[in-house]
This record gives sequence, structure tokens and C-alpha cells, in this order.
Amino acid sequence: MENWVDKDLKYIWHPCSQMKDYEELSPIVIDHGEGVYLYDTDGKKYIDVISSWWCNLLGHCNPAISNALKEQADTLEHVIFANFTHKPAIRLAERLSKILPKGLCKFNFTDNGSSAIEAAMKVSFQYHEQTGNPQKTKFMALSDAYHGETIGALSVGDCDLYTKLYKPILMDIVRIEGPDCYRCPYGKCRDNCDCECAKKAEQIFAQYGNETAALLVEPLLQGSAGMKIYPPLYLRKLRELCDKYNVHLLADEIATGYGRTGKMFAFEHAGVSPDIMCLSKGLTGGYMPMAIFATTQKIYDAFYDDYNTGKAFMHSHTYSGNPMACSCANAVLDLMEDGKILKRAQENAVYFNNMIKDKFLSHKNVGEVRHIGLINAIEIVKNKDTKEAFDGKLRLGYQIYRKALKKGVILRPLGDVIYFNPPLIMEREDMNYATDVAKECMQEVLG
Repeated sequence: MENWVDKDLKYIWHPCSQMKDYEELSPIVIDHGEGVYLYDTDGKKYIDVISSWWCNLLGHCNPAISNALKEQADTLEHVIFANFTHKPAIRLAERLSKILPKGLCKFNFTDNGSSAIEAAMKVSFQYHEQTGNPQKTKFMALSDAYHGETIGALSVGDCDLYTKLYKPILMDIVRIEGPDCYRCPYGKCRDNCDCECAKKAEQIFAQYGNETAALLVEPLLQGSAGMKIYPPLYLRKLRELCDKYNVHLLADEIATGYGRTGKMFAFEHAGVSPDIMCLSKGLTGGYMPMAIFATTQKIYDAFYDDYNTGKAFMHSHTYSGNPMACSCANAVLDLMEDGKILKRAQENAVYFNNMIKDKFLSHKNVGEVRHIGLINAIEIVKNKDTKEAFDGKLRLGYQIYRKALKKGVILRPLGDVIYFNPPLIMEREDMNYATDVAKECMQEVLG
């Protein structure tokens, strides 16, 4: 019998991991998945309440998406997307144009979220260069942002865990102190404030707005920062500033799109549109790597000219517009277009959040329970009154994660923030079990 764990450790360097940790917690070899469950090679069942890094939207091995992928693989697996096209991509773009925020009507395909961010940044820069504003060479982003791992995307990010080591080779980004609703410096609450924190953005725009091409933002939810959630009003104020200073508002909806926040796209909560929107993760239901940036006719038109003018967007990826990924994406929209899945998820979101608050808020080390859609985050603190955090070297979240794995729940916290970001199809019985396990493990670690 083959020892898959030993072979894994011999050859594979896992992402976002200190491989030495694997000496005590070996990689779990997953054999198959179904719905919200994953099964390892020993037959043990795990509830995937983090949607396998937030991309599994409608459950593992969803029959409709699987069948769409199989059928496409027998028809056309891939074709160069320059001067060639295919029906799945055309159909997907047409359908997205009808459901995205108003004005987003042109689609550029890449193969992962970081690449979509990079491409969108390049488009913004080139647009300003070609429309008489060559001084607009800077980019703005919020504090604690996360936008991906390639150099440009990493540059606009602001999570030290990912960026600190690489700062000597990163771009110089204009940083806006973003909203921190749990530790609000104005003593306000996210549910009824006037977003006084937007004054910070106003000051930065006054200083750098005329030199800035685009502001990148994770709408309503800063995921890797610890599932930090802020009000829709903040987005509306950013939209006003971008309009005033001719700055593109670039929405990173890679993690927030496709129903994660309770609406199809997070920007819908704010009632305004970005100039550019990046999509990935739930786009294909977690089946195939693909990403898209969508933009406006106005931006597109700045690139439309005779070839010799040099205005074309000369950016490409080998797997741009991959037919199999597009077919998966169309299958996702087929499943979601009648609204029933999102409606059920919205109903379950209320139940889920109430349950989590009932189970966790009274704990001596739970500072806040915050939520949007089915996403719920539990921030663990050393002192509930002062909101003082634990020393990160204790790795309390990691300890809770390890204990939960033994009981069949995949938590994978963000530092000391335990969170749930399940597939939209997760039902209440599994919510009950997953939260019971998380509570037990938290008590075992923290008392």
C-alpha cells in the first residue's frame, strides 16, 4: 500500500505553509468530495466551512458543474484567445454584462485573481497615459488590504504576513488608513455611523489624487485582514472621491462576489458601480482557475484605435478564456439565475449568525462576532474590555484549527480570527455541528 503522506512530504512544497509544521500535522490526503464534505483516504469526513480557500461556491462535485466540464472537455479543451473565440466565453460575457453593477460591459479573461488585479492595474495606468494624464502613475489602496501574491498585487496589499519580507522589491503605494469598525477610533458602530473614517481618504486624495490612476478596494469585506467588515456608505464616499479626482475605482470582488455577502456582488449593497471589477474564486464554483476583469465602455474606447498607434492592451495569458473554465462558470450561473440558492443562503445567514452569537459572544476571549452573508468571523482577544490581542506567537487560532481537524471541521483561521465562509448550499444541521466543534475546541485551548 502506497504511503501518500510520505510521498507528498518528499516532493511537494505547500502554499502558505511552514513545512516544518507538517512534521507534527501531516498533510491530509483527500480522496473525494461531495457537497460541503471532503473525505480523506481513510474515509474520515470533514466539513469544509472555508470553501477550500473561499472558492467552492455550490459544493464539491456539484453534478451540474461536473457534467458541464465533462461535456466541454469532449468538445474543446482550449484554444488561443487572440483572434479566436468560442461560445462558452461569449455566452458568459453576455450573461455577466446583465448582472454586474451598471456600466461594466467589457471583459478581459485571465487565469487567477492576482493576474486579474495586475491586468486591471495596467489597464488603468495605460488609460490615463492615453487620455492626456500621464502624471497619473500611482495607485492607492487601504490599510490591511489583500489583493494577491504577484508583485503588483502584493504591492497594493498591506498584510505584513505576506508583504513585509518583499517590501524592497514592491511598488510604492499610497496607503489610506481604512475602516476598522471593531476598534473604531471615533467610538462609532458600523451599523449606524457616518463613516467618519472616510476623512482619512479625503486627506490622501487631496494630496495624491491628481497623481493617482486607481484606488483598489475589497468592497465591504477585507478578507485576509481577519474578515474586517465595514459599511456600504464608505464605498459611496470613495466613489465620490474617485469621481472628483478622475481616479478609477477598482473593485476586488474576487472573494466577495457571487453571493458571499448576501447579494450577488458586494457593490450592490452600496448602490454604486466601480470602474473596473475583478472576479475569480466563485466564478467557476471552485472548479477551474479563471479570473476576469470587467470594465466600462469608456475605458475600453481609450484602447480602440489603429494598431500602429500602439494603444492596444498588449497583455496576455496562455489560458485566457479557457473553454472548460467558461463552461463551469456558465453552469454556476445556470444554478444561480433563478435566485433560489441565494435566497436560501440569505435565510440561513440570519440563522447562522444568531447561532454563532448565542454560542460564542459570552466567552471571555471573544471580542466580536461580525458577519456579512454566510460569512461569520469570531475575533479572539486577550482582554475583552480593552480589545487587546494575544501575542501572535502563541498561535491560538492554529491550535484551535488543529483540534477541529480531529473532529472533522476545517476552520483554518486568520491569525486569531476564527471564521466560517461555507458554500452557499450549507444547511443548518451542518452549521450546528461545525459551530459546536469550534466552540469545544476554543474552550479546550482558551478555557
